[in-house]
Amino acid sequence: MMLRRDLLKWLAALAAAPTIAFAKDAPLRTGKAQPFNAQTVATRARALAAKAYAPRPTIPQEWRDISYDEYRSIWFDPRNALWEGTARPQRLDVFPPGLYFPRAVEINVVADSAARPVLFDEAVFERTDTFPDLPQNDHMGYSGLRLRADLLGDGDFTEYAVFQGASYFRGIGTGENYGLSARGLALKTGDPEGEEFPDFVAFWIETPAPSAKSVTVHALLDSPSCTGAFRFEITHGAVLDMVVEAQIFARKDLKNVGIAPLTSMFLFDATMRDRFSDFRPNVHDSDGLLIHNGAGEAIWRPLTNPVQLQISTFVDQTPRGFGLMQRKRAFDDFNDLEAHYHKRPSVWITPMGDWGAGAVTLVEIPADKEIYDNIVTYWRPSKPIPAGEARQFIYRLQWGGDPAPRTPDRLRVRHTAMGARMEGGEVIVIDFENGTAVPEDLSTLEIVLHASAGRTTPAILQRNPETNGPRLAFTFYPEEARAIEFRAQLLLDTTPLSEVWLYRWTPA
Repeated sequence: MMLRRDLLKWLAALAAAPTIAFAKDAPLRTGKAQPFNAQTVATRARALAAKAYAPRPTIPQEWRDISYDEYRSIWFDPRNALWEGTARPQRLDVFPPGLYFPRAVEINVVADSAARPVLFDEAVFERTDTFPDLPQNDHMGYSGLRLRADLLGDGDFTEYAVFQGASYFRGIGTGENYGLSARGLALKTGDPEGEEFPDFVAFWIETPAPSAKSVTVHALLDSPSCTGAFRFEITHGAVLDMVVEAQIFARKDLKNVGIAPLTSMFLFDATMRDRFSDFRPNVHDSDGLLIHNGAGEAIWRPLTNPVQLQISTFVDQTPRGFGLMQRKRAFDDFNDLEAHYHKRPSVWITPMGDWGAGAVTLVEIPADKEIYDNIVTYWRPSKPIPAGEARQFIYRLQWGGDPAPRTPDRLRVRHTAMGARMEGGEVIVIDFENGTAVPEDLSTLEIVLHASAGRTTPAILQRNPETNGPRLAFTFYPEEARAIEFRAQLLLDTTPLSEVWLYRWTPA
């Protein structure tokens, strides 16, 4: 479970940080050029995988010991950004080292088949008088990078993507707030011996042409178990689009490896309202896992915050797509004036090529505060990657309010709620959206409802006057069950009319 809420708050504060205290004329500087081509990163990753893992050296201890408030008191001056004052359509900022980031990352700029390193210079940052004077060593560098562009066409370059911390990166569609994160790779997630967090140790950013709609970022990944070469083609917009090419080189047998991992936060919603005393009706960055599997099913699995770690696997062959969604998009869904959870993006992953056999895996970790990332999902191949071998995965990541492709013939799940009945048992209510195929007489629909344990009452289907869509409700009695897997779907003339709703109940 990753503690990163403070980091996201710092990123938000950084975006709004004043830059008028002292004028600076210290644009980012680059060093000596080295040849670069499409195979440079993969060649380096392959060679690195043939050697024993060696952690990168650290920056001075004084930088690592600064407080959170001190780290917030130093920020990049955007007037020093790469390509500032040019006709290039992008701006590149850097982040200071220290605190959560004890090791610097290598950042390079590519132009004319050559890569030049971005040199560390403390003068590119603004600071308040509370930031201390700190020593430097030969291993100083930046902790990550940020991309900005003129998203609204008003000449104001605003951020839309950040690469910082382990192999984490974040993106937003235009007008959204940062929420869930993606990672280059997940290793040993949920394993008893603990998770392994690979690092992006170096980046290469290709200089965009003035007319370019996209920017290309290359990244080198390193970890005790493997290395990796990544290429991101990033196009900003209402939906931020990333095409990711990932080559993984195994140092050790990779038995529990997660491809295209997403990490999010889910504290509570209407299925567990009784566990949290809070003025807000919901608190989460994502509310469900959506899967379009190779069999043509559209599956909606509401997220939960269990009292014990639980791992769910959705076995598949050649998946069509999956992702963590934030379907609640209204302010009243959260009633939060600060977090703006209704503006957090969903992320949809579309595999490109045949990913073969495996499983979309969902890890749900108990959490008692919203500062914790407690949700992880990824694709886990059915076969391990043996030591000494390599695998390539290509996929598209789309960040936005509703980036998943619509299946017009399947009603989406809008809302799930749960609570105890006075006469005993637990009632579950599932609201589906309305659609043109929904008959006026809902009694003509077939309800498919299955519970793996316990006892359920016959389901009732009614029209919700607020949404005009069908509402499915039933009561269940757990009896002696410690876990129940539910599955529900609406059919019209034996044809699926809705998504498949899945839910795992466990006692609180």
